[in-house]
Amino acid sequence: METATVSYKLIKKIKDDKFDIDHLHHYSLLLQFGARDFQVGIIDTRTNKFLFLEDFILASVKSYGQLKSVLTEIFDKHHLLQAGFWKTVKVSIKNNKFTLVPPALFDKNELENYLKLNAKVDPQSEVFLYYKNINTSAVTVFAMNKVIYEWLQEVYPKQEIGFIHQSSALAEGAFNFAKNLKGNTLYLYVDRFKLHIISIEKGKLLYYNQFIIKQFSDYINYIMLVLKGLNHDQNRSKVVIWGYIGKQSPHYNEFYKYIKNISFGDRPDYLKFGYMFDEVQDHQFFDLYSMHLCD
Repeated sequence: METATVSYKLIKKIKDDKFDIDHLHHYSLLLQFGARDFQVGIIDTRTNKFLFLEDFILASVKSYGQLKSVLTEIFDKHHLLQAGFWKTVKVSIKNNKFTLVPPALFDKNELENYLKLNAKVDPQSEVFLYYKNINTSAVTVFAMNKVIYEWLQEVYPKQEIGFIHQSSALAEGAFNFAKNLKGNTLYLYVDRFKLHIISIEKGKLLYYNQFIIKQFSDYINYIMLVLKGLNHDQNRSKVVIWGYIGKQSPHYNEFYKYIKNISFGDRPDYLKFGYMFDEVQDHQFFDLYSMHLCD
Protein backbone atom coordinates (compact mmCIF):
# COMPACT_ATOMS: atom_id res chain seq x y z
CA MET A 1 0.00 0.00 0.00
CA GLU A 2 1.24 3.46 -0.84
CA THR A 3 2.22 5.31 2.33
CA ALA A 4 0.25 8.45 3.02
CA THR A 5 2.16 11.51 4.13
CA VAL A 6 -1.01 13.49 4.66
CA SER A 7 -3.45 13.74 7.50
CA TYR A 8 -7.13 14.04 8.29
CA LYS A 9 -9.18 15.80 10.90
CA LEU A 10 -12.56 14.93 12.41
CA ILE A 11 -14.33 18.30 12.60
CA LYS A 12 -17.84 17.18 13.56
CA LYS A 13 -19.21 14.17 15.44
CA ILE A 14 -22.73 13.68 16.79
CA LYS A 15 -24.14 10.48 18.21
CA ASP A 16 -27.75 10.10 19.32
CA ASP A 17 -28.39 8.53 22.72
CA LYS A 18 -30.72 6.05 21.00
CA PHE A 19 -27.89 4.58 18.94
CA ASP A 20 -27.48 0.88 19.80
CA ILE A 21 -24.56 -1.11 18.39
CA ASP A 22 -26.61 -4.29 18.77
CA HIS A 23 -29.11 -3.00 16.19
CA LEU A 24 -26.75 -2.37 13.27
CA HIS A 25 -28.75 -4.85 11.18
CA HIS A 26 -31.60 -2.29 11.27
CA TYR A 27 -29.35 0.64 10.35
CA SER A 28 -28.46 2.17 7.00
CA LEU A 29 -24.83 3.29 6.69
CA LEU A 30 -24.22 6.34 4.50
CA LEU A 31 -20.69 7.11 3.26
CA GLN A 32 -19.87 10.13 1.12
CA PHE A 33 -16.42 10.51 -0.43
CA GLY A 34 -14.86 13.63 -1.90
CA ALA A 35 -11.27 14.43 -2.85
CA ARG A 36 -10.81 16.51 0.30
CA ASP A 37 -13.55 15.36 2.67
CA PHE A 38 -15.51 12.35 3.89
CA GLN A 39 -18.85 12.10 5.71
CA VAL A 40 -20.56 9.30 7.62
CA GLY A 41 -24.25 9.04 8.46
CA ILE A 42 -26.30 6.31 10.13
CA ILE A 43 -30.10 6.03 9.98
CA ASP A 44 -32.42 3.68 11.85
CA THR A 45 -34.58 2.37 9.00
CA ARG A 46 -37.37 1.38 11.40
CA THR A 47 -37.97 4.94 12.58
CA ASN A 48 -36.14 7.02 9.91
CA LYS A 49 -34.20 8.63 12.74
CA PHE A 50 -30.76 10.03 11.97
CA LEU A 51 -28.52 8.66 14.72
CA PHE A 52 -24.91 9.36 13.84
CA LEU A 53 -22.89 11.97 11.94
CA GLU A 54 -19.19 12.45 11.31
CA ASP A 55 -17.46 14.93 9.02
CA PHE A 56 -13.77 14.54 8.16
CA ILE A 57 -11.49 16.95 6.34
CA LEU A 58 -8.73 15.25 4.35
CA ALA A 59 -5.45 16.94 3.52
CA SER A 60 -4.51 17.15 -0.14
CA VAL A 61 -3.40 13.84 -1.64
CA LYS A 62 -1.34 13.26 -4.78
CA SER A 63 -2.76 9.87 -5.77
CA TYR A 64 -5.67 7.54 -5.15
CA GLY A 65 -3.22 5.22 -3.44
CA GLN A 66 -2.60 7.93 -0.85
CA LEU A 67 -6.33 8.57 -0.56
CA LYS A 68 -6.91 4.87 0.09
CA SER A 69 -4.17 4.92 2.73
CA VAL A 70 -5.76 7.84 4.56
CA LEU A 71 -9.24 6.29 4.41
CA THR A 72 -7.86 2.94 5.58
CA GLU A 73 -6.36 4.65 8.60
CA ILE A 74 -9.70 6.25 9.43
CA PHE A 75 -11.52 2.92 9.07
CA ASP A 76 -8.91 0.96 11.06
CA LYS A 77 -9.28 3.32 14.01
CA HIS A 78 -13.08 3.46 13.81
CA HIS A 79 -15.25 1.25 16.01
CA LEU A 80 -18.20 1.16 13.56
CA LEU A 81 -17.10 1.55 9.95
CA GLN A 82 -15.69 -1.94 9.53
CA ALA A 83 -18.80 -3.69 10.84
CA GLY A 84 -20.21 -5.96 8.16
CA PHE A 85 -23.84 -6.46 9.07
CA TRP A 86 -25.62 -3.23 8.20
CA LYS A 87 -29.08 -3.39 6.69
CA THR A 88 -27.82 -1.28 3.77
CA VAL A 89 -24.59 0.45 2.81
CA LYS A 90 -24.83 3.44 0.47
CA VAL A 91 -21.84 5.24 -1.01
CA SER A 92 -22.02 8.67 -2.64
CA ILE A 93 -19.20 9.88 -4.88
CA LYS A 94 -18.34 13.57 -5.20
CA ASN A 95 -16.65 14.29 -8.52
CA ASN A 96 -17.27 15.97 -11.88
CA LYS A 97 -17.27 12.78 -13.96
CA PHE A 98 -20.98 12.27 -14.48
CA THR A 99 -23.76 12.81 -16.99
CA LEU A 100 -27.54 12.45 -17.14
CA VAL A 101 -28.98 10.16 -19.81
CA PRO A 102 -32.69 10.08 -20.80
CA PRO A 103 -34.15 6.64 -20.03
CA ALA A 104 -35.18 6.07 -23.64
CA LEU A 105 -31.56 6.45 -24.75
CA PHE A 106 -29.90 4.55 -21.92
CA ASP A 107 -27.89 1.40 -22.64
CA LYS A 108 -25.85 -0.01 -19.73
CA ASN A 109 -23.24 -1.23 -22.23
CA GLU A 110 -22.44 2.35 -23.29
CA LEU A 111 -21.47 3.92 -19.94
CA GLU A 112 -17.99 4.93 -21.04
CA ASN A 113 -19.25 6.51 -24.24
CA TYR A 114 -21.83 8.59 -22.37
CA LEU A 115 -19.14 9.93 -20.03
CA LYS A 116 -16.73 10.72 -22.86
CA LEU A 117 -19.09 13.43 -24.04
CA ASN A 118 -18.25 15.73 -21.13
CA ALA A 119 -15.41 14.20 -19.10
CA LYS A 120 -12.01 12.62 -19.59
CA VAL A 121 -12.25 9.00 -18.45
CA ASP A 122 -9.84 6.09 -18.18
CA PRO A 123 -11.21 2.53 -18.24
CA GLN A 124 -7.89 1.25 -16.88
CA SER A 125 -8.18 3.20 -13.62
CA GLU A 126 -11.91 3.83 -13.31
CA VAL A 127 -15.14 1.86 -13.09
CA PHE A 128 -18.28 3.19 -14.75
CA LEU A 129 -21.50 3.03 -12.74
CA TYR A 130 -25.07 4.22 -13.10
CA TYR A 131 -28.04 5.07 -10.91
CA LYS A 132 -31.66 5.32 -12.07
CA ASN A 133 -33.01 8.48 -10.48
CA ILE A 134 -36.47 8.28 -8.95
CA ASN A 135 -37.99 11.72 -9.55
CA THR A 136 -36.20 12.74 -12.75
CA SER A 137 -36.45 9.30 -14.42
CA ALA A 138 -33.08 10.09 -15.99
CA VAL A 139 -30.11 7.81 -15.44
CA THR A 140 -26.98 9.25 -13.84
CA VAL A 141 -23.83 7.69 -15.30
CA PHE A 142 -20.64 8.35 -13.36
CA ALA A 143 -17.04 7.24 -12.97
CA MET A 144 -15.30 6.10 -9.80
CA ASN A 145 -11.67 5.30 -9.19
CA LYS A 146 -11.00 1.54 -9.19
CA VAL A 147 -8.66 1.68 -6.18
CA ILE A 148 -11.37 3.12 -3.92
CA TYR A 149 -14.13 1.01 -5.49
CA GLU A 150 -12.26 -2.27 -4.95
CA TRP A 151 -11.17 -1.24 -1.46
CA LEU A 152 -14.79 -0.66 -0.42
CA GLN A 153 -15.72 -4.09 -1.78
CA GLU A 154 -12.99 -5.54 0.44
CA VAL A 155 -14.24 -3.64 3.48
CA TYR A 156 -17.84 -4.85 2.98
CA PRO A 157 -17.49 -8.25 1.25
CA LYS A 158 -20.90 -9.50 2.40
CA GLN A 159 -22.82 -6.29 1.60
CA GLU A 160 -24.31 -5.22 -1.70
CA ILE A 161 -23.10 -1.63 -1.75
CA GLY A 162 -25.39 0.93 -3.38
CA PHE A 163 -23.25 3.42 -5.31
CA ILE A 164 -24.68 6.80 -6.30
CA HIS A 165 -23.35 10.17 -7.41
CA GLN A 166 -23.70 13.25 -5.21
CA SER A 167 -25.73 14.93 -7.95
CA SER A 168 -28.44 12.26 -7.63
CA ALA A 169 -28.75 12.75 -3.87
CA LEU A 170 -28.98 16.54 -4.28
CA ALA A 171 -31.61 16.26 -7.02
CA GLU A 172 -33.75 13.82 -5.03
CA GLY A 173 -33.48 16.06 -1.98
CA ALA A 174 -34.43 19.15 -3.95
CA PHE A 175 -37.46 17.38 -5.44
CA ASN A 176 -38.64 16.41 -1.98
CA PHE A 177 -38.28 20.01 -0.80
CA ALA A 178 -39.94 21.42 -3.92
CA LYS A 179 -43.17 19.48 -3.36
CA ASN A 180 -44.22 22.06 -0.77
CA LEU A 181 -43.36 25.13 -2.86
CA LYS A 182 -45.19 26.95 -5.64
CA GLY A 183 -43.61 28.72 -8.56
CA ASN A 184 -40.11 28.45 -9.98
CA THR A 185 -37.30 28.15 -7.46
CA LEU A 186 -33.54 27.86 -7.88
CA TYR A 187 -31.78 25.53 -5.43
CA LEU A 188 -28.15 26.02 -4.44
CA TYR A 189 -25.81 23.71 -2.58
CA VAL A 190 -22.57 25.32 -1.42
CA ASP A 191 -20.05 22.51 -1.12
CA ARG A 192 -16.39 22.75 -0.23
CA PHE A 193 -14.80 24.29 -3.33
CA LYS A 194 -17.93 23.76 -5.46
CA LEU A 195 -21.35 25.23 -6.13
CA HIS A 196 -24.27 23.05 -7.24
CA ILE A 197 -27.28 24.67 -8.93
CA ILE A 198 -30.62 22.92 -9.48
CA SER A 199 -33.80 24.16 -11.12
CA ILE A 200 -37.09 22.28 -10.85
CA GLU A 201 -40.19 23.45 -12.67
CA LYS A 202 -43.61 21.79 -12.68
CA GLY A 203 -42.23 18.60 -11.19
CA LYS A 204 -39.42 18.24 -13.73
CA LEU A 205 -35.69 18.74 -13.50
CA LEU A 206 -34.95 21.71 -15.73
CA TYR A 207 -31.30 22.27 -14.87
CA TYR A 208 -28.45 20.80 -12.84
CA ASN A 209 -24.76 21.64 -12.90
CA GLN A 210 -21.80 22.00 -10.58
CA PHE A 211 -19.11 24.67 -10.72
CA ILE A 212 -15.61 24.75 -9.29
CA ILE A 213 -15.11 27.79 -7.04
CA LYS A 214 -11.70 29.45 -6.97
CA GLN A 215 -12.71 32.77 -5.43
CA PHE A 216 -15.86 34.11 -3.81
CA SER A 217 -16.92 36.20 -6.81
CA ASP A 218 -17.31 32.93 -8.75
CA TYR A 219 -20.43 32.12 -6.69
CA ILE A 220 -22.24 35.28 -7.77
CA ASN A 221 -21.06 35.03 -11.37
CA TYR A 222 -22.32 31.47 -11.80
CA ILE A 223 -25.64 32.14 -10.08
CA MET A 224 -26.28 35.20 -12.23
CA LEU A 225 -25.30 33.25 -15.35
CA VAL A 226 -27.79 30.46 -14.59
CA LEU A 227 -30.60 32.86 -13.64
CA LYS A 228 -30.12 34.71 -16.91
CA GLY A 229 -29.99 31.47 -18.91
CA LEU A 230 -33.27 30.33 -17.34
CA ASN A 231 -34.88 33.75 -17.85
CA HIS A 232 -35.31 34.24 -14.11
CA ASP A 233 -35.44 37.72 -12.59
CA GLN A 234 -32.72 37.99 -9.94
CA ASN A 235 -34.84 40.41 -7.91
CA ARG A 236 -37.96 38.27 -7.89
CA SER A 237 -36.84 34.66 -8.29
CA LYS A 238 -36.89 32.46 -5.20
CA VAL A 239 -33.53 30.95 -4.29
CA VAL A 240 -33.05 28.29 -1.60
CA ILE A 241 -29.57 27.54 -0.30
CA TRP A 242 -28.02 24.64 1.62
CA GLY A 243 -24.45 23.74 2.46
CA TYR A 244 -21.31 25.01 4.10
CA ILE A 245 -22.29 28.63 4.64
CA GLY A 246 -23.27 30.29 7.89
CA LYS A 247 -26.54 32.17 8.32
CA GLN A 248 -24.68 35.22 9.64
CA SER A 249 -21.60 34.86 7.48
CA PRO A 250 -20.18 37.60 5.24
CA HIS A 251 -20.68 35.23 2.29
CA TYR A 252 -24.43 35.05 2.88
CA ASN A 253 -24.64 38.82 3.26
CA GLU A 254 -22.89 39.15 -0.08
CA PHE A 255 -25.38 36.77 -1.67
CA TYR A 256 -28.22 38.87 -0.33
CA LYS A 257 -26.87 41.97 -2.06
CA TYR A 258 -27.56 40.34 -5.42
CA ILE A 259 -30.48 38.00 -4.64
CA LYS A 260 -33.16 39.52 -2.43
CA ASN A 261 -35.47 36.52 -2.33
CA ILE A 262 -32.93 34.06 -0.92
CA SER A 263 -33.53 31.78 2.06
CA PHE A 264 -31.96 28.78 3.74
CA GLY A 265 -33.36 25.32 3.14
CA ASP A 266 -34.62 23.17 5.99
CA ARG A 267 -33.70 19.71 7.14
CA PRO A 268 -35.57 16.98 5.25
CA ASP A 269 -39.00 16.12 6.60
CA TYR A 270 -38.54 12.39 5.99
CA LEU A 271 -35.90 12.11 8.75
CA LYS A 272 -36.12 12.62 12.50
CA PHE A 273 -33.39 14.22 14.58
CA GLY A 274 -32.70 14.18 18.30
CA TYR A 275 -31.90 17.30 20.31
CA MET A 276 -28.15 16.66 20.05
CA PHE A 277 -28.31 17.62 16.36
CA ASP A 278 -29.37 21.15 17.31
CA GLU A 279 -25.70 22.14 17.11
CA VAL A 280 -25.84 21.52 13.35
CA GLN A 281 -27.53 24.23 11.31
CA ASP A 282 -30.61 22.94 9.49
CA HIS A 283 -29.25 23.69 6.01
CA GLN A 284 -26.01 21.74 6.46
CA PHE A 285 -25.28 18.16 5.29
CA PHE A 286 -28.22 18.23 2.86
CA ASP A 287 -26.43 15.94 0.39
CA LEU A 288 -25.66 13.37 3.09
CA TYR A 289 -29.25 13.35 4.40
CA SER A 290 -30.64 13.10 0.85
CA MET A 291 -28.81 9.83 0.23
CA HIS A 292 -31.64 8.24 2.23
CA LEU A 293 -34.00 8.93 -0.71
CA CYS A 294 -31.83 7.00 -3.16
CA ASP A 295 -32.74 3.32 -3.44
